[in-house]
Amino acid sequence: MTRPQDMDSGAAIRLGEKTLDPNATRWGMLLVLFMRVVAGLWILQGLAQWQIVLTAPTDLFSTIPKPTAVAIVYFAVMDLLAAVGLWLATAWGGVLWLLVALSQILVAFLMPDFFGGGLLVVALDVILIGMYLLLTYEAGREPDRRSAPRRAATRLWNRSWKVWENFRR
Repeated sequence: MTRPQDMDSGAAIRLGEKTLDPNATRWGMLLVLFMRVVAGLWILQGLAQWQIVLTAPTDLFSTIPKPTAVAIVYFAVMDLLAAVGLWLATAWGGVLWLLVALSQILVAFLMPDFFGGGLLVVALDVILIGMYLLLTYEAGREPDRRSAPRRAATRLWNRSWKVWENFRR
């Protein structure tokens, strides 16, 4: 029976497996940090799109071409949704952000004046996508790196313990 002083008070709220090595999830932590930084950038982009919509001096959507109006609304909504998903470090946030970043690249080529940065926006998106894919790949490989030695060590320990128990009898 477990005594109250032996119980882990944080076990009910802790998610995932407990690890003793603080560096064991280095890539995962870098991925979450990256996602939060990108989320901050995407919040700013989404708010900039909403500023265009809300502070227009005239009826904006009757004076601009329809593709531009659709792009403004699309990015105003999708940038903020992607930012929330990235901030929460969810899988859907990463997928939604990739969709929005690829949409930005497409719009930058189809409407070069839309973002104002032109090729700079495309280059930044390509760099961020590459960094995200690299960090996701490394974070996904991390459990494999940890679990194989851990499993081998656990098997060795269990066998050694059984030998010791048999020896003591």
